[in-house]
Amino acid sequence: MKPALQSLLLYCRPGFEKECAAEIQDQTHKLEVLGYSKASPGAGFVLFTPYQEPDMAVLGKQLNFADLCFARQMVAVLPLLSKLPVNDRISPLLESASNLARQFSATWLETADTNEAKELAVFVRKFEGPLNRALVDAGLASPKPGAPRLHLFFLNSTTVYVGLSRPVNSSPWPMGIARLKFPRSAPSRSTLKLEEALLFFLGNETKFLQPGMNAVDLGAAPGGWTWQLVKRSIRVTAVDNGPMDKDLMDSGIVQHLRTDGFRYAPPKPVDWLVCDMVEQPSRIAALVARWMAESHCRHAMFNLKLPMKKRYEEVLRCREIIEEALDKAEVPFRLSFKQLYHDREEVTGYLAHL
Repeated sequence: MKPALQSLLLYCRPGFEKECAAEIQDQTHKLEVLGYSKASPGAGFVLFTPYQEPDMAVLGKQLNFADLCFARQMVAVLPLLSKLPVNDRISPLLESASNLARQFSATWLETADTNEAKELAVFVRKFEGPLNRALVDAGLASPKPGAPRLHLFFLNSTTVYVGLSRPVNSSPWPMGIARLKFPRSAPSRSTLKLEEALLFFLGNETKFLQPGMNAVDLGAAPGGWTWQLVKRSIRVTAVDNGPMDKDLMDSGIVQHLRTDGFRYAPPKPVDWLVCDMVEQPSRIAALVARWMAESHCRHAMFNLKLPMKKRYEEVLRCREIIEEALDKAEVPFRLSFKQLYHDREEVTGYLAHL
């Protein structure tokens, strides 16, 4: 009898296992799936196992990765495969893979995003080539982009979770990490946060980021987020009492207003509001909700700096603030949150007028 998918493996930022576990418990409860989570502090992943094995099929069909804020990646896995023979790791891995699907569009060898797991990097790199050749020889590799991905999540060189993800319901990046290069001309590293957010939330929906659009950047200085918009030929009103990067100002499409971001309102609606102000999350949530409710913008990308405690509860609170305000204003919307790789003790929100 073939082994069945047993658990959901969720990768997360080390230190946020508690939040990731609480969130998956809430989301699965909404689907009437009961189970338990295993989460070790600092491990960088959470394992959720339904009490009833058939419920894995329910989660596969109904659980939306986009609804999970703290999970970087979501993989359905077989029971832990341990004590791999050092002289032949490939054979048991091929057997496990063949039990999951006929073919895979990609194979990702991964670890947790921890300092301890980084010691496995050399092993993973050396093992990847021989494994991929074996998968091709076994007929398990497919050029079809819609086929599931094969994930091998190594805890050490002989212990691994073997699982799969669907490209339409998972992160597009190995380990759930967008590997972005810092642009030398950008004025601050915060630019990577917005770049990753645009890639994650919008993907190929470039129609929402067209040259000639207008945006407001609240708390803009020195211009990390503004830089991403200017790069796309979007006109920006940068609102901040601090100084802006000279090269950005020389672009000719940035207007700098030295005023309070909480008091500013655009004279006419803009396409985008972006906001990376260091402020209480609830204040940012209320600000973004007001902009959307009063039709000041059609899209908003914003960052919430989380408190030291009750971080998951704070995200839920901010979601409630926005949802209540927009429901009251009868504004149709889409709202998503994600703790991105370039976020630290924070999460990024995306709000769109429908």
